[in-house]
Amino acid sequence: MIGDKWTLLIARDLAAGPRRTMELHTGLFPISSRTLVARLRDMVKDKLVERTDYGGNPPHIEYELTERGRVLLPLVEALRVVGQTLDCNQCEDRKKHSGFYCEACPKNFPTPEREQYQRPAPVPRRRQDDSIVLL
Repeated sequence: MIGDKWTLLIARDLAAGPRRTMELHTGLFPISSRTLVARLRDMVKDKLVERTDYGGNPPHIEYELTERGRVLLPLVEALRVVGQTLDCNQCEDRKKHSGFYCEACPKNFPTPEREQYQRPAPVPRRRQDDSIVLL
């Protein structure tokens, strides 16, 4: 259940509140959308996450941690503290590669010696061309 890759990171990102699939996907680089959806389905089945379908076109689906899922958050926080204690450099590697820290990173919050980093706005997707070309 929690030993699966990405599960704790998904729980970390859902700690701030309900999220849509693409919001999670953006914050969990380099996870594939197929892997993310599979992991979310597993977490729903294990009752760690609740899936709410609001309908509409395009579909509006949100995921939220259940009470059972919130039990994971102290573990996520403990792992974050251990990473900081061991002076891991994953945060800097992520910023170098992606241009921003993950949302849960304490480096996102202002401190006297550091300005708050502003995450870049997501690039809008190009609309699919549904026109028919006649030759």
